[in-house]
Amino acid sequence: MNDLLPPLEERIQKISLGSNPQNLYDPIRYILSLGGKRLRPMLVLLGYNLKKEDPENILDQALAVEVFHNFTLMHDDIMDEAPLRRGKPTVHEKWNNTVAILSGDTMMVKAYDQLLKTDPTLLPLALKKFNTCAVEVCEGQQMDMNFENETSVTEEQYIEMIRLKTAVLIGFSLEYGGLLAGMNEKEQSQLQQVGEKAGIGFQLMDDLLDVYGDQEKFGKQVGGDIASNKKTYLLIKALELANDNQKFELNNWLNRKDFEISEKVNAVKSIYQEIGIYELTQAKMNSYYDQAFAILNTLDAREIGKVELINFFERLMKRDS
Repeated sequence: MNDLLPPLEERIQKISLGSNPQNLYDPIRYILSLGGKRLRPMLVLLGYNLKKEDPENILDQALAVEVFHNFTLMHDDIMDEAPLRRGKPTVHEKWNNTVAILSGDTMMVKAYDQLLKTDPTLLPLALKKFNTCAVEVCEGQQMDMNFENETSVTEEQYIEMIRLKTAVLIGFSLEYGGLLAGMNEKEQSQLQQVGEKAGIGFQLMDDLLDVYGDQEKFGKQVGGDIASNKKTYLLIKALELANDNQKFELNNWLNRKDFEISEKVNAVKSIYQEIGIYELTQAKMNSYYDQAFAILNTLDAREIGKVELINFFERLMKRDS
Protein backbone atom coordinates (compact mmCIF):
# COMPACT_ATOMS: atom_id res chain seq x y z
CA MET A 1 0.00 0.00 0.00
CA ASN A 2 2.96 2.36 0.48
CA ASP A 3 3.27 2.50 -3.30
CA LEU A 4 0.00 4.47 -3.30
CA LEU A 5 1.55 7.35 -1.35
CA PRO A 6 3.40 8.92 -4.35
CA PRO A 7 0.27 8.97 -6.58
CA LEU A 8 -1.72 10.28 -3.61
CA GLU A 9 0.77 13.16 -3.24
CA GLU A 10 0.59 13.82 -6.98
CA ARG A 11 -3.20 13.96 -6.85
CA ILE A 12 -3.07 16.40 -3.91
CA GLN A 13 -1.01 18.82 -5.99
CA LYS A 14 -3.60 18.58 -8.79
CA ILE A 15 -6.67 19.35 -6.67
CA SER A 16 -8.69 22.03 -8.42
CA LEU A 17 -8.45 25.17 -6.30
CA GLY A 18 -8.31 28.62 -7.85
CA SER A 19 -5.85 31.44 -8.40
CA ASN A 20 -7.55 34.73 -7.62
CA PRO A 21 -7.38 36.25 -5.05
CA GLN A 22 -3.92 34.75 -4.66
CA ASN A 23 -3.82 35.20 -0.88
CA LEU A 24 -6.98 33.07 -0.56
CA TYR A 25 -5.59 30.05 -2.42
CA ASP A 26 -1.85 30.22 -1.69
CA PRO A 27 -2.38 29.33 2.01
CA ILE A 28 -4.35 26.23 0.95
CA ARG A 29 -1.56 25.13 -1.38
CA TYR A 30 0.94 25.91 1.36
CA ILE A 31 -0.64 23.76 4.09
CA LEU A 32 -1.32 20.89 1.68
CA SER A 33 2.32 21.02 0.54
CA LEU A 34 3.67 20.61 4.08
CA GLY A 35 3.28 16.85 3.78
CA GLY A 36 2.52 14.79 6.85
CA LYS A 37 1.64 11.13 7.13
CA ARG A 38 -1.45 11.37 4.88
CA LEU A 39 -2.90 9.07 7.53
CA ARG A 40 -6.57 9.68 6.77
CA PRO A 41 -6.59 9.23 2.97
CA MET A 42 -4.36 6.17 3.39
CA LEU A 43 -6.96 4.74 5.77
CA VAL A 44 -9.67 5.30 3.15
CA LEU A 45 -7.55 3.25 0.74
CA LEU A 46 -6.82 0.59 3.39
CA GLY A 47 -10.52 0.33 4.28
CA TYR A 48 -11.36 -0.16 0.61
CA ASN A 49 -8.50 -2.68 0.29
CA LEU A 50 -10.20 -4.93 2.83
CA LYS A 51 -12.75 -5.87 0.16
CA LYS A 52 -11.31 -4.84 -3.23
CA GLU A 53 -7.91 -4.95 -4.89
CA ASP A 54 -7.95 -1.66 -6.82
CA PRO A 55 -7.67 1.19 -4.27
CA GLU A 56 -5.87 3.32 -6.86
CA ASN A 57 -9.32 3.92 -8.37
CA ILE A 58 -10.53 5.94 -5.35
CA LEU A 59 -7.61 8.35 -4.88
CA ASP A 60 -9.78 11.40 -5.63
CA GLN A 61 -12.43 10.39 -3.10
CA ALA A 62 -9.79 9.63 -0.46
CA LEU A 63 -8.51 13.19 -0.70
CA ALA A 64 -11.78 14.52 0.74
CA VAL A 65 -10.68 13.54 4.25
CA GLU A 66 -7.20 15.02 3.78
CA VAL A 67 -8.56 18.38 2.64
CA PHE A 68 -11.04 18.41 5.52
CA HIS A 69 -8.33 17.45 8.02
CA ASN A 70 -6.08 20.28 6.87
CA PHE A 71 -8.99 22.71 7.13
CA THR A 72 -9.37 21.73 10.79
CA LEU A 73 -5.62 22.16 11.36
CA MET A 74 -5.66 25.63 9.86
CA HIS A 75 -8.43 26.75 12.21
CA ASP A 76 -7.14 24.82 15.24
CA ASP A 77 -3.74 26.51 14.90
CA ILE A 78 -5.43 29.92 15.14
CA MET A 79 -7.33 28.91 18.28
CA ASP A 80 -4.21 27.39 19.85
CA GLU A 81 -1.99 30.28 18.71
CA ALA A 82 0.40 27.61 17.45
CA PRO A 83 3.57 28.90 15.77
CA LEU A 84 4.55 25.70 13.94
CA ARG A 85 2.87 23.04 11.86
CA ARG A 86 5.01 20.19 10.52
CA GLY A 87 8.10 22.20 11.32
CA LYS A 88 7.01 25.25 9.30
CA PRO A 89 5.20 28.48 10.24
CA THR A 90 1.46 28.00 10.60
CA VAL A 91 -0.80 29.73 8.08
CA HIS A 92 -1.90 32.47 10.48
CA GLU A 93 1.75 33.18 11.31
CA LYS A 94 2.84 33.28 7.66
CA TRP A 95 -0.17 35.37 6.60
CA ASN A 96 -2.64 36.45 9.33
CA ASN A 97 -5.70 35.20 11.21
CA THR A 98 -8.20 36.64 8.73
CA VAL A 99 -6.56 34.95 5.76
CA ALA A 100 -6.30 31.65 7.66
CA ILE A 101 -9.99 31.71 8.61
CA LEU A 102 -11.19 32.43 5.08
CA SER A 103 -8.78 29.99 3.41
CA GLY A 104 -9.88 27.35 5.88
CA ASP A 105 -13.52 27.98 5.04
CA THR A 106 -12.68 27.54 1.36
CA MET A 107 -10.93 24.24 2.13
CA MET A 108 -14.11 22.93 3.72
CA VAL A 109 -15.96 23.59 0.46
CA LYS A 110 -13.16 21.91 -1.50
CA ALA A 111 -13.51 18.83 0.73
CA TYR A 112 -17.13 18.56 -0.42
CA ASP A 113 -15.97 18.87 -4.04
CA GLN A 114 -13.86 15.75 -3.52
CA LEU A 115 -16.72 13.92 -1.79
CA LEU A 116 -18.96 14.63 -4.77
CA LYS A 117 -16.76 12.25 -6.78
CA THR A 118 -18.36 9.38 -4.83
CA ASP A 119 -20.55 6.96 -6.81
CA PRO A 120 -23.96 8.71 -7.03
CA THR A 121 -25.71 5.69 -5.52
CA LEU A 122 -23.47 5.92 -2.43
CA LEU A 123 -23.22 9.69 -2.21
CA PRO A 124 -26.23 10.44 0.07
CA LEU A 125 -24.99 8.00 2.72
CA ALA A 126 -21.39 9.20 2.35
CA LEU A 127 -22.48 12.81 2.85
CA LYS A 128 -24.63 11.93 5.86
CA LYS A 129 -21.76 10.05 7.53
CA PHE A 130 -19.26 12.79 6.67
CA ASN A 131 -21.52 15.53 8.05
CA THR A 132 -21.99 13.62 11.32
CA CYS A 133 -18.24 13.22 11.58
CA ALA A 134 -17.53 16.89 10.78
CA VAL A 135 -19.93 18.12 13.47
CA GLU A 136 -18.40 15.75 16.02
CA VAL A 137 -14.92 17.07 15.22
CA CYS A 138 -16.18 20.58 16.00
CA GLU A 139 -17.78 19.33 19.22
CA GLY A 140 -14.46 17.82 20.26
CA GLN A 141 -12.59 21.03 19.52
CA GLN A 142 -15.08 23.02 21.61
CA MET A 143 -14.70 20.55 24.48
CA ASP A 144 -10.93 20.95 24.25
CA MET A 145 -11.30 24.72 24.45
CA ASN A 146 -13.76 24.41 27.35
CA PHE A 147 -11.22 22.35 29.28
CA GLU A 148 -8.90 25.39 29.34
CA ASN A 149 -11.30 27.13 31.73
CA GLU A 150 -12.11 24.11 33.89
CA THR A 151 -10.14 23.44 37.05
CA SER A 152 -10.55 19.69 36.77
CA VAL A 153 -11.00 17.26 33.86
CA THR A 154 -11.48 13.53 34.36
CA GLU A 155 -9.82 10.80 32.34
CA GLU A 156 -13.22 9.79 30.93
CA GLN A 157 -13.96 13.37 29.81
CA TYR A 158 -10.56 13.62 28.15
CA ILE A 159 -10.95 10.33 26.26
CA GLU A 160 -14.37 11.45 25.01
CA MET A 161 -12.89 14.76 23.84
CA ILE A 162 -10.12 13.11 21.81
CA ARG A 163 -12.58 10.55 20.47
CA LEU A 164 -14.54 13.42 18.97
CA LYS A 165 -11.74 15.77 18.04
CA THR A 166 -9.36 13.21 16.50
CA ALA A 167 -10.68 9.65 16.42
CA VAL A 168 -14.04 10.05 14.66
CA LEU A 169 -12.34 11.33 11.48
CA ILE A 170 -9.96 8.38 11.53
CA GLY A 171 -13.00 6.14 12.01
CA PHE A 172 -14.86 7.82 9.15
CA SER A 173 -11.83 7.43 6.86
CA LEU A 174 -11.85 3.65 7.26
CA GLU A 175 -15.65 3.52 7.11
CA TYR A 176 -15.72 5.60 3.91
CA GLY A 177 -13.26 3.23 2.27
CA GLY A 178 -15.46 0.31 3.25
CA LEU A 179 -18.54 2.08 1.88
CA LEU A 180 -16.80 2.73 -1.45
CA ALA A 181 -15.80 -0.96 -1.59
CA GLY A 182 -19.40 -2.12 -1.15
CA MET A 183 -19.35 -3.21 2.49
CA ASN A 184 -22.69 -3.59 4.22
CA GLU A 185 -23.82 -1.35 7.09
CA LYS A 186 -22.62 -3.75 9.79
CA GLU A 187 -19.16 -4.01 8.24
CA GLN A 188 -18.94 -0.24 7.83
CA SER A 189 -19.84 0.18 11.51
CA GLN A 190 -17.13 -2.31 12.52
CA LEU A 191 -14.57 -0.39 10.49
CA GLN A 192 -15.67 2.86 12.06
CA GLN A 193 -15.13 1.35 15.51
CA VAL A 194 -11.68 0.06 14.49
CA GLY A 195 -10.74 3.55 13.39
CA GLU A 196 -12.09 5.22 16.52
CA LYS A 197 -10.18 2.92 18.87
CA ALA A 198 -6.98 3.32 16.87
CA GLY A 199 -7.61 7.07 16.65
CA ILE A 200 -7.70 7.40 20.44
CA GLY A 201 -4.43 5.46 20.59
CA PHE A 202 -3.00 7.75 17.90
CA GLN A 203 -3.85 10.89 19.91
CA LEU A 204 -2.38 9.44 23.10
CA MET A 205 0.89 8.91 21.21
CA ASP A 206 0.64 12.50 19.97
CA ASP A 207 0.35 13.62 23.61
CA LEU A 208 3.50 11.65 24.44
CA LEU A 209 5.41 13.10 21.51
CA ASP A 210 4.44 16.64 22.54
CA VAL A 211 6.38 16.07 25.76
CA TYR A 212 9.05 13.55 24.78
CA GLY A 213 9.41 14.00 21.01
CA ASP A 214 12.29 15.34 18.99
CA GLN A 215 11.52 18.93 17.89
CA GLU A 216 12.85 18.40 14.35
CA LYS A 217 10.94 15.16 13.80
CA PHE A 218 7.74 16.12 15.62
CA GLY A 219 7.27 19.32 13.62
CA LYS A 220 5.46 21.18 16.39
CA GLN A 221 6.67 22.99 19.49
CA VAL A 222 7.76 20.22 21.88
CA GLY A 223 6.54 20.95 25.40
CA GLY A 224 3.78 23.19 24.11
CA ASP A 225 1.11 21.28 26.03
CA ILE A 226 3.02 21.71 29.29
CA ALA A 227 3.72 25.39 28.65
CA SER A 228 0.02 26.11 28.01
CA ASN A 229 -1.31 23.91 30.86
CA LYS A 230 -3.18 21.80 28.31
CA LYS A 231 -5.19 19.12 30.06
CA THR A 232 -3.79 16.07 28.32
CA TYR A 233 -3.94 12.47 29.53
CA LEU A 234 -0.43 12.93 30.93
CA LEU A 235 -1.34 15.90 33.12
CA ILE A 236 -4.67 14.41 34.22
CA LYS A 237 -3.01 11.18 35.38
CA ALA A 238 -0.15 13.06 37.03
CA LEU A 239 -2.57 15.16 39.10
CA GLU A 240 -4.54 12.02 39.97
CA LEU A 241 -1.52 9.95 41.07
CA ALA A 242 0.84 12.58 42.49
CA ASN A 243 1.75 12.53 46.17
CA ASP A 244 1.28 15.72 48.22
CA ASN A 245 4.72 17.15 47.36
CA GLN A 246 4.41 16.37 43.66
CA LYS A 247 0.89 17.79 43.54
CA PHE A 248 2.05 20.98 45.26
CA GLU A 249 4.87 21.44 42.76
CA LEU A 250 2.63 20.65 39.77
CA ASN A 251 0.01 23.17 40.90
CA ASN A 252 2.72 25.72 41.51
CA TRP A 253 3.81 25.45 37.87
CA LEU A 254 0.22 25.39 36.63
CA ASN A 255 -0.57 28.64 38.46
CA ARG A 256 2.56 30.56 37.53
CA LYS A 257 2.04 33.44 35.11
CA ASP A 258 5.70 34.30 34.62
CA PHE A 259 8.13 31.50 33.78
CA GLU A 260 10.80 30.26 31.40
CA ILE A 261 9.19 27.67 29.12
CA SER A 262 12.18 25.32 29.18
CA GLU A 263 12.36 25.47 32.97
CA LYS A 264 8.66 24.67 33.34
CA VAL A 265 8.80 21.85 30.80
CA ASN A 266 11.81 20.23 32.49
CA ALA A 267 10.27 20.55 35.96
CA VAL A 268 6.96 18.99 34.91
CA LYS A 269 8.71 16.25 32.94
CA SER A 270 10.70 15.43 36.05
CA ILE A 271 7.48 14.91 38.01
CA TYR A 272 6.08 12.79 35.17
CA GLN A 273 9.23 10.68 35.37
CA GLU A 274 8.82 10.13 39.10
CA ILE A 275 5.21 8.99 38.68
CA GLY A 276 5.82 6.85 35.57
CA ILE A 277 3.49 8.83 33.32
CA TYR A 278 5.26 7.85 30.09
CA GLU A 279 4.73 4.15 30.76
CA LEU A 280 1.12 4.66 31.87
CA THR A 281 0.27 6.60 28.73
CA GLN A 282 1.96 4.07 26.48
CA ALA A 283 0.04 1.24 28.13
CA LYS A 284 -3.24 3.14 27.64
CA MET A 285 -2.38 3.74 23.99
CA ASN A 286 -1.59 0.05 23.47
CA SER A 287 -4.89 -0.97 25.07
CA TYR A 288 -6.86 1.06 22.49
CA TYR A 289 -4.91 -0.39 19.58
CA ASP A 290 -5.52 -3.87 21.02
CA GLN A 291 -9.26 -3.12 21.01
CA ALA A 292 -9.01 -1.97 17.39
CA PHE A 293 -7.21 -5.18 16.37
CA ALA A 294 -9.78 -7.32 18.20
CA ILE A 295 -12.67 -5.73 16.30
CA LEU A 296 -10.77 -5.97 13.01
CA ASN A 297 -10.27 -9.70 13.54
CA THR A 298 -14.07 -10.19 13.60
CA LEU A 299 -14.51 -8.46 10.24
CA ASP A 300 -15.34 -10.53 7.16
CA ALA A 301 -12.61 -9.20 4.88
CA ARG A 302 -9.56 -10.13 2.79
CA GLU A 303 -6.78 -11.44 5.06
CA ILE A 304 -4.14 -9.55 3.11
CA GLY A 305 -6.14 -6.37 3.66
CA LYS A 306 -6.27 -7.01 7.41
CA VAL A 307 -2.52 -7.65 7.55
CA GLU A 308 -1.76 -4.42 5.67
CA LEU A 309 -4.03 -2.40 7.97
CA ILE A 310 -2.50 -3.94 11.12
CA ASN A 311 1.01 -3.24 9.79
CA PHE A 312 0.00 0.35 9.13
CA PHE A 313 -1.29 0.80 12.69
CA GLU A 314 1.79 -0.87 14.16
CA ARG A 315 4.00 1.67 12.37
CA LEU A 316 1.88 4.45 13.89
CA MET A 317 2.39 2.98 17.35
CA LYS A 318 6.17 3.23 16.91
CA ARG A 319 6.32 6.61 15.20
CA ASP A 320 8.51 9.50 16.35
CA SER A 321 6.65 12.29 14.58
